[in-house]
Amino acid sequence: MEGVIDAVTRDLLTRAPGFDWVVTEFVRVVDARLPPRVFYKHCPELETDTAPATPSGVPVTLQLLGSDPAALAANARQALRLGATGVDLNFGCPAKLVNRHDGGASLLRDPRRVHAAVAAVHAAVGEAIPVTAKVRLGFADRRLALACALATQDAGAQRLVVHGRTRNEGYRPPAHWEWIGRIRQRLSIPVVANGDIWTLEDYWKARTLSGCRDVMLGRGALADPRLAGRIRHWQATGERLPETPWHARAAILAEFAATQRSTLPDRVVTSLLKQWLNHMRQRDAEAARRFQALKRITQLDALLEGLLEGLAAPAPHPSFQATTEATLSA
Repeated sequence: MEGVIDAVTRDLLTRAPGFDWVVTEFVRVVDARLPPRVFYKHCPELETDTAPATPSGVPVTLQLLGSDPAALAANARQALRLGATGVDLNFGCPAKLVNRHDGGASLLRDPRRVHAAVAAVHAAVGEAIPVTAKVRLGFADRRLALACALATQDAGAQRLVVHGRTRNEGYRPPAHWEWIGRIRQRLSIPVVANGDIWTLEDYWKARTLSGCRDVMLGRGALADPRLAGRIRHWQATGERLPETPWHARAAILAEFAATQRSTLPDRVVTSLLKQWLNHMRQRDAEAARRFQALKRITQLDALLEGLLEGLAAPAPHPSFQATTEATLSA
């Protein structure tokens, strides 16, 4: 999801009430304290006199990714100085490049390294702001899943998101929600279930099998920007809302492009728009048809014309409902 969940997307997806909190794309930490401009790039919500939040008021947590405890600690202190109200540590990224450079899920091969990273960040910020973490069920297998989860808790994490697959499983279905439940039963901190939550039925199954009160929506929120709202409505009324129509999906894509092109070159916006449409096509036949027809287009205006073909001009949306039991992650 790198490159998609930026401040613009966070704004669009949280305009309607519902999300408890959102997480930035990760700030990559290597061996030095990064300058403020790097934090502002990933989290422009920090550049205010108030706690970082989307324009609609949903809190934004800054995420760090790295393996050097001292460097992570230095950057956590920097984040605190800049106004961060929470630091999330990414031990879940499965990307080969990130893992080759000793980041993300690569640390799950040794629970002691997970503990050292979380403990260093917790010591750096003290009780000033919460430290949270995201993990997978392991690197190559699930043998160390519980040990890594316990390591985050023992080191001071106040909440843990668990993606229900190992690094080697990538995003291949299924997500093992029942394994998240095994972890939840052993931890005293809140555990949030993540992975393969695309539909209302998936949400219910994930909660049932994991026993978790909360879920995190990542790719599912991009594939269907109204998914969280469908969940919220069902919670409140027991009624199933209809599937999100293409015109509503196209509206958010069009507004995303219009906002992004005010600061980014058209070629970059074109790439970002295709990336989001690629997520949408996973679960929507019309999005899949449009993606196949438009994926080789390189001009932004032509791409937008193809997305909106046959539709009335989309109005600026207040269209997205969200759920108090959904969160958003990189």
